[in-house]
Amino acid sequence: MLSIGLLSFAQPWALAALLLLPALWRLLRLTPPTPLTVRFPPMRLLGMVQRRDAVPTGTPPWLALLRLLLAAAVILAAADPLLNASTVLRGQGPLTLIIDDGWAAAADWRKRLSVLNSLVDQAERQDKPVIVITTAPAEPGGPPLPLMMRAAEAGKALAALQPKPWPTDRKAALEPLFGLDNIQPGHVAWLSDGLEEGGAEELIVRLQKLNTMTIFSDPPEKAPTALLEPRVEGSALIITTMRPGTGADAPRRIRAVADDGHLLGSVEVVFTPQSKRGEALLDLPTEMRNRLARLEIEGETTAAAVLLIDERWRRRPVGLVSTEEPGSGQPLLSSLYYLERALDPFTEIRRGPLAELLKRKLSVLIITDSERPGEGDHKILEKWIADGGVAVRFADGSINGAERAIGGAMSWSKPAALAPFAEDSPFFGLAIPDDVRVSRQVLALPSPDLAAETWVRLEDGTPLVTAEKRGIGRLIMIHTTSTPAWSNLPLSGLFVHMLRRIVDLSRGVETKPDGPPLMPRQIIDGFGRLQAAPPALPAISPDNFDKTVAGPGHPPGFYGDETAQRALNLAGHLPDIRPFRTPGITPLTYDMPGETGLKPLLLGSALILAAIDLAVSIFLRGLLRAAAIWIMFPAMLLTAGKAGADATDEKAMAAVLATHLAYVMTGDEATDKISRAGLSGLGVMLNRRTAIELGEPLGVDPQFDELNFFPLIYWPIDSLPQPLPPDAAANLNAYLQNGGVILFDTRDGEYNLGELAAKLNIPPLEPITLGHVLTRAFYLLKDFPGRWNGGAVWVERSGKRVNDGVSTIIAGSHDWAAAWAMDDAQRPLYAVTPGGEAQRESAYRFGINLVMYTLTGNYKADQIHLPAILERLGK
Repeated sequence: MLSIGLLSFAQPWALAALLLLPALWRLLRLTPPTPLTVRFPPMRLLGMVQRRDAVPTGTPPWLALLRLLLAAAVILAAADPLLNASTVLRGQGPLTLIIDDGWAAAADWRKRLSVLNSLVDQAERQDKPVIVITTAPAEPGGPPLPLMMRAAEAGKALAALQPKPWPTDRKAALEPLFGLDNIQPGHVAWLSDGLEEGGAEELIVRLQKLNTMTIFSDPPEKAPTALLEPRVEGSALIITTMRPGTGADAPRRIRAVADDGHLLGSVEVVFTPQSKRGEALLDLPTEMRNRLARLEIEGETTAAAVLLIDERWRRRPVGLVSTEEPGSGQPLLSSLYYLERALDPFTEIRRGPLAELLKRKLSVLIITDSERPGEGDHKILEKWIADGGVAVRFADGSINGAERAIGGAMSWSKPAALAPFAEDSPFFGLAIPDDVRVSRQVLALPSPDLAAETWVRLEDGTPLVTAEKRGIGRLIMIHTTSTPAWSNLPLSGLFVHMLRRIVDLSRGVETKPDGPPLMPRQIIDGFGRLQAAPPALPAISPDNFDKTVAGPGHPPGFYGDETAQRALNLAGHLPDIRPFRTPGITPLTYDMPGETGLKPLLLGSALILAAIDLAVSIFLRGLLRAAAIWIMFPAMLLTAGKAGADATDEKAMAAVLATHLAYVMTGDEATDKISRAGLSGLGVMLNRRTAIELGEPLGVDPQFDELNFFPLIYWPIDSLPQPLPPDAAANLNAYLQNGGVILFDTRDGEYNLGELAAKLNIPPLEPITLGHVLTRAFYLLKDFPGRWNGGAVWVERSGKRVNDGVSTIIAGSHDWAAAWAMDDAQRPLYAVTPGGEAQRESAYRFGINLVMYTLTGNYKADQIHLPAILERLGK
């Protein structure tokens, strides 16, 4: 490859043909033009007699220059010129690509693929083989990547490469490379994820021995951020984020999302210049906190930017039956005092009479030794337990059963200690303090099932905690008091852990270590998206779950089933992240401009010059008049561009002949298929329920297609959207200015519109209100669900009477197209959650309102003022 500044030639040998241009010039000047053909005019012979010394003239200089330019264009095209070409690969050996494909690489994955493609293209031009090494451990069962392959094969392999949702292991990944023998030195390109793993300096030194080395790495300020597991402080969660470096940095917004995709709240984390970690307090009402399914960093698409939430971070409501006023009497003697102190860190405590407590949802109901349910409370309590409630009853003298105390008829000589918990007990695995003693208890009534219902025994085998199944709920009996009167158990930390396990059981979370293994339900991919778990992934033993590190064998995600679900997060065991260091080497960034091939431009120019030469030659021979030349030449140029315009003209003609909805083609086949099926299904409902008759939806490319024929454009935003070209931005701005409406749908809520808003003239937006015309354009609506429910729908801020008051921008994250989508038999294609078919009907109604609103404008709002208008007309 030959490089001259920013210009390079992939086939420089072709430039040798430029040496022939002077000879071609001489040849053109010596060769006379084709004789002019004229009719025989006898009278003109006399005028030609004097031209005895006439000699054939040569080719006009301007025509010779035109043909030289034509030849030069063809020669330069054969040399395959490139603008901003990739670095020339040094050495005689193969190109070695070291690719960090761990979780941190997902942040700018498209840029990495662009750099990889440029390097592979360069290797193909230089006829070099390619060694591809990915540093993140491979998925189990996946096909192994060949160590060395041809450049064309490497390009196909890299196109299928995706980031992994776990860290890299560079030392293990590079060992096969260092073990290669009899390999010629070649060029090494390391595409780093920007994070330091340890031992990078040693690896760089060893790699430099192979030959020239290039490192790509983004600066620390562009490195991704990781979400750490939150801390529980009272009713709030302390959110912690970690970044690689220090210094001034933009704050991160953390979104709290429910299982159905509904946005529950958000909080902003601010970094101090000296700190790598930032914290923020997220305080949600208990009902909302118990719906919390995940936390995510807004605008970041990595596995470490998502943190799944399970029961460890939820606050379950626990009812304490009490007829006393809070704060009355002596608190240390109260039967509720020690319970409140033990339950407060992880539950929401509610006090009151039993009947009042059961009017609201409860996880656990606790009845202490000082409280006795009334006659009318028993039936209410029995029904609540049978329906799935968990009731805990502490002992007192009124409970049926014999008492056992020091010095009594059935007594022991000294307080008894607790026996180790049995393996089938929910408390198995808890450490029992040596000083816990019980001096008095109520004995359990003998029964055939007593042994199976006993969870805690004293060291002499006497049951201390028993549990009886009633319906689908439980009645748990603790055969001593909730105060230190009969035992010092309430004073120990074991009391807290036992209550936590009981609260866990109220949610069906079986924490027994000998329970069934936790099978993977959903896993997080490299971009932080939840997806179904492959069937081959192994389960995790419950007793090893807290020690399990997310990796290839156990990817981050949800494990268990609906009754016992645990979240395995990448942040659970994530080490401190640090910026990547490259001593002695200045790394290149991924924002470098890509190479541009000039060959098509030169061939197009040669084609135009050839057309001009042909027209001039025909004219000089007298076969065509000058007027015809001026008509023919533009026609030839237009014909050259006709092929590319046929598809656009066809689409524009179809849009003119009928009303069509449009969707933006994203380049992802699956996404475009959903968009087309969704708008087609919405068209079926509109044709069935309204007077609107829509044609089939059409896909559009904002950069090339005419948009003004479409009243509404549906735009699904991918989590990794392509950059918006300037031509596309200008076309879209003109469409919006002319009254077009765009429905932006981020589908899963992971991408914001900030990047698009910077290039489009998007006005200020606000959440839609119940008084907006969209809520009553055809149906009366209160919400606007799609495949997912919840989250705000955004429209233009009210107040401007532009475009008849119709909002040109409507944005949400509900995946409406998937909810509308139908197959050829008009059957729904995708499930909607959590509302099922009723939610799908609401989605159809929103779509109908949206199209009505787009086509008819603000007429529904005008109808409100109709009585006043008629009254004025009457006057």
